[in-house]
This record gives sequence, structure tokens and C-alpha cells, in this order.
Amino acid sequence: MTYCLGIINCFGIVIAADSRTNAGVDYISAYKKLFDFSVPGERVLLICTSGNLSMTQGVIAELRRDIQNHEEVNLHNLSSMYDIARYIGHKSRQIQDRDRQWLERDNIDFQCNFLLGGQVKGEEPQLYLIYPQGNFIQATKETPFLQIGETKYGKPILDRTITYDTPLEAIAKCALLSIDSTMKSNISVGPPINLVMYKADSLVVRHTLELRLGDPYLAKIRKLWEDFVRQAFEAMPNIEWQRETEASVEDILID
Repeated sequence: MTYCLGIINCFGIVIAADSRTNAGVDYISAYKKLFDFSVPGERVLLICTSGNLSMTQGVIAELRRDIQNHEEVNLHNLSSMYDIARYIGHKSRQIQDRDRQWLERDNIDFQCNFLLGGQVKGEEPQLYLIYPQGNFIQATKETPFLQIGETKYGKPILDRTITYDTPLEAIAKCALLSIDSTMKSNISVGPPINLVMYKADSLVVRHTLELRLGDPYLAKIRKLWEDFVRQAFEAMPNIEWQRETEASVEDILID
């Protein structure tokens, strides 16, 4: 399992991913899930992966090979983010179809998902979620974030905190807290955490971060967040049981 998320708004894009994979409780390892295929000044392309590791590694390897071989269609010569999303979806289908019969024979889940975020010169920044079937959806102003992997624990803070006008630095903090909340509740998600912040129209990635196990900043934000959540909980007013209790007492006396 893994957890990756992308957030887009009027200021740019933030993409974050953990690095933990597991094939049972006795085999846990770390593999990078966030990849940068950017060409500074021309296009910024950031890809996150989740699902079957052999499938996602195969897709990433073929994307790289097509670039190295100067194939007629590759990440660096497609003219739009939409076309790039279709190309990645096509590659994913090809690799899944190639190995499908052997994996299905042993009941191995071979599906995988991708997040694609970035900007091609002449277009607005865009963020896509590409499904195992190769189709995809795009993030919008009304739904500015997309998630893959273990999504449920990190979603509440995103729902309650970010808007399309939230400053990009605040978006980055929210992304880290979303991943930390997931790590707290699910041991299959864990560091190193990779984070990228891209400012719209800059066409270059200037802000990257890797937080490894035991990183002081990761420990600091976890403690602060837990303290603030506890304080907010303690400040909540008590439930007003009084009316129900009084009614119950009156019913007993009447009986």
C-alpha cells in the first residue's frame, strides 16, 4: 500500500508521496513513488504511482525508454497535458495486458494508478488521476485535490483546510499533514516522504523535499498537530444531555 496526493490551485501544484511498499507483514521495503520528467523552460511533468509495484516500475521504465530512444511519441514531445495523460494510460494498459494471464493465474492484483501533474508551455497547470483501465479524470476548482493508494485517512484534513485560493506554502504543509495522518493510522504508509511544490507558469521545479524516517521536521509537525487537535477537542462544548436526562427522571416518577 502507499499514499500519494496532488493538489492544484491558482498558484500552482503540490505533489507528495510516501515510499513504503509491503508484500505481507514480514516484507516491508521502500521504493520511490514520485518521479520528475520535467524539461526546464518547456514543461514540468510529475508522476506518482500506486498499486502493483512491478506494473508501475514497468510503466516508468518504458516512459524513460521512449524518451531515451527518441520515440515518435514520448513525454517530451506530446503537445498537451491531456495527450500525456492518454499516453500514460495507454502504456499502463499495454503492460497490464502483457502480464495479465500470469498474474491472474496466481490471483495477484496487478492494477495500478497514476497521478500526473504539471504544465506544458502555453497551457495552464493541470492535474490528472489515471485509472488502471487507462481512463482518467482531471482536478478542478471545485475538486482541487486527487489521491491514490490509502486515501481515507488523509482526506478529512484536505476537505476541511484547502481551497482554490490557499497559498501554495500552506498547501504544501497540508499535504505533509495529510500523509502524516495516514502514517499514524496505517503502518503500510511510511517514509521517506517526497514532496514537490511547483509555482504556476515558472516551468521549472525549484522546491523539492525528502523527509526520511526520524527527520526532525516530520517529528515536529506530528507533535504540533497532535497537540493542536487535542486542544481543539478539549475546547469543544460538552454534549447537552440535561433535557433528555430530566425527561427520563420524570418518566420514572410517573411510572
